[in-house]
Amino acid sequence: MLRSLFSGISGLRAHQQMMDVTGNNIANVNTTGYKSSQTVFQDTLSQMVNAAGAPQNGAGGTNPAQVGLGVRTASVNANFSQGAAQTTGKSGDMMVQGDGFFITKSGGETLYTRAGSFTFDANGSLTTPNGQIVQGWSADAQGGVNVAGAPGNIKLPIGISLAPAATTKFTLTGNLSFEAPIDASGVTPGSTKVIPIPVIDANGASSTLNVTMTKTGPDEWTASTPSGSSVPIPFVSGKPNDGSNPVTSIVLDGLTVDITDITQYSGNTEARVSASDGSGAGILSSYTVSNTGQIVGVFSNGLKQTLGQLALANFNNVNGLEKIGDSMFRSTVNSGLAQVGSAGSAGLGLITSGALEMSNVDLAQEFTNLVIAQRGFQANSRIITTSDEILQELVNLKR
Repeated sequence: MLRSLFSGISGLRAHQQMMDVTGNNIANVNTTGYKSSQTVFQDTLSQMVNAAGAPQNGAGGTNPAQVGLGVRTASVNANFSQGAAQTTGKSGDMMVQGDGFFITKSGGETLYTRAGSFTFDANGSLTTPNGQIVQGWSADAQGGVNVAGAPGNIKLPIGISLAPAATTKFTLTGNLSFEAPIDASGVTPGSTKVIPIPVIDANGASSTLNVTMTKTGPDEWTASTPSGSSVPIPFVSGKPNDGSNPVTSIVLDGLTVDITDITQYSGNTEARVSASDGSGAGILSSYTVSNTGQIVGVFSNGLKQTLGQLALANFNNVNGLEKIGDSMFRSTVNSGLAQVGSAGSAGLGLITSGALEMSNVDLAQEFTNLVIAQRGFQANSRIITTSDEILQELVNLKR
């Protein structure tokens, strides 16, 4: 039989595989996190007709004469270039901007994906649409995360609450008028300023502490509370100073008062509280995800605390990963071991919350590949028909 028949058949098979790959790329043009593939051809074995000959006895050498036996698919390589971002606004939607894969657990197997459409299930586990549990590190009671440990299941502690924290300090700011009248008894209009301070006790109960600022000397004001606690504040050149050192804080009713930003200059008395610590009890109401993958819980009392952190993985040879469907990849002996870390470290990309990575399929290129595959298939089919005509002529010699 003619060798060209087998070459034509191998060409049909190879271009059919190219068409399969191209068709799959086009089918996944809107698949989240999909990475397109490219078909690479190579020739098969060549049959030796004449071997090469070395120059000898004054005669020149001869080159080998070989007849090729067709083509085959050498590899189907994935293109891991970055896909465009599709903004969704959902906190559970995340994309990796740069290198790296989200890590998931399916049964006892570790899988990897670029598709970051996640949700929290009834148990509080962060999961993929198919139920694989996303991996990362959980935070301790103080919000600390140990990224040096082995990653585990990411769980949102549903129903978690923050215990109340008693007020221990507050900050006063603003101006105490230099022109205010001096009156240690505080009965002269303009000689006092009452500043209400929100205070929270150890049980989370709120109350108000009224701090009265009274002008008691040319360069002195006295801070006092209804309980009788009273502390003088001396001023030098308009700033709290005892004549040798700046006065940065005082203590009233067991609370530390930062007075660094209090002044005594000409003008109105406009002193006020600018900050205070302490908080009531709070329950988890929502969460956000930072660009380093930290899941930050937002509590009803306005406080925020880190609840966990997503883990990312990268490989020495990402093309060695095996696609297993569901937009998942599995490591292989040629991908290398997973290098696990947090986003933004060790060459890993950052995480964008509220967005998904779109497919990186280039439709213009894929449609061009369709034409190339079709014409290649047609050309190889012509090889078969032409070879058949030659064989027909050979058979007709008998007639």
